[in-house]
Amino acid sequence: MILYSVTVNIDEDVHDEWLQWMQEVHIPDVMRTGKFIESRICKIHAEEAGGKSYSFQYLAKSWDDYNSYQNEHAPALQKDHSQKYGGKFVAFRTVLEVIQQTRL
Repeated sequence: MILYSVTVNIDEDVHDEWLQWMQEVHIPDVMRTGKFIESRICKIHAEEAGGKSYSFQYLAKSWDDYNSYQNEHAPALQKDHSQKYGGKFVAFRTVLEVIQQTRL
């Protein structure tokens, strides 16, 4: 499985509106692509120089699903986010291959 993580630091002045938009619009749009089987929002608890930080994590079954998402859907979804909140956030993306997963 492939874990796609997007870490975002968002300015305080738009935080509440942005988080609601992420939960109600953006994440559902990402999940509707059918390329991911799970998503989660994780608030990062660390001392910040400003803003609040989150890790948005999406789990894909395969590299094919992840690559398909990147090629067919990511550019438009990222553009929507940038047009709405440009200049109010910084983001970076990490892709991890899950080697082992243990649940209790």
